[in-house]
Amino acid sequence: MSLINTQVIPFKAQAFHNGKFVEVTDASLKGKWSVLIFMPAAFTFNCPTEVEDAAENYAEFQKLGTEVYIVTTDTHFSHKVWHETSPAVGKAKFPLVGDPTHTLTRAFDVHIDADGLAYRGTFVINPDGVIKTAEVHSNEIARDVKETLRKLKAAQYTAKNPGQVCPAKWNEGAATLTPSLDLVGKI
Repeated sequence: MSLINTQVIPFKAQAFHNGKFVEVTDASLKGKWSVLIFMPAAFTFNCPTEVEDAAENYAEFQKLGTEVYIVTTDTHFSHKVWHETSPAVGKAKFPLVGDPTHTLTRAFDVHIDADGLAYRGTFVINPDGVIKTAEVHSNEIARDVKETLRKLKAAQYTAKNPGQVCPAKWNEGAATLTPSLDLVGKI
């Protein structure tokens, strides 16, 4: 079953955020757009590059009224040390969420049972807590957060403009389509 257009299940997790330990829950995702970025674990090779990419684009997410959450199967204690020891991860101004119980990785269907780790999953969630995009792939392939931003902008556009769809390679400001019988077979 797909997670698309489903409600985020209730959860409670601890995170390291701006020098403090904070609680993150499903209620934390409500009222604004959210992006959950799942990674296998802290102190790995590719993960810091992705945290750094998200950190370098964080101002753009904030401009779009969106909070970013990095989630790994580690504890929030590990995330504190990771933030303090990795120059790349140290750039993060968003919550680094620990999921040692694997509640989130299982809920978002990115858990690797054999390893106790997560696949690289990215989810855009609307202010009502509904999952609008999902991308999951193998751990040796790191992501480009610019594509996440593009998908976020498309989800925000279609939320504000019901009846419109964003075609392939759509970027902010580009033309959209209004589905109709007249378009069938003409594109």
